[in-house]
Amino acid sequence: MITVTPDAAQQIRIAATQSDADELGLRIAARRDEQGALHYAMGFDEAREGDVVVPSEGIALVVAASDRELLEGLTLDFVEYEAGDHRFIFIHPNDAGAPPAPDAGGCGSGGCDCSHGGR
Repeated sequence: MITVTPDAAQQIRIAATQSDADELGLRIAARRDEQGALHYAMGFDEAREGDVVVPSEGIALVVAASDRELLEGLTLDFVEYEAGDHRFIFIHPNDAGAPPAPDAGGCGSGGCDCSHGGR
């Protein structure tokens, strides 16, 4: 369903520790805009009834049942987008509305807005 790269998993663990969210999963959500492009969001959260919990690289990913189909095939990565600019990116081969992949890896539509600052 969803894959987290080792680099992304490491940064997620760091962010969880810094946010005192070690016990929470990482919720990933998606919505499709009027043009059909997918937009992604993520944040630490508890699983709720009806959620799907997907383990990847030791990270518990929490997905609402309503988002499961939209997120099928997604890869979450953490790359150096430009010198000193590290970001989480969403790579989704099934997102027809995604812009061309940057040299750093790939980016689902709207995915590159999830900067993390390279901590």
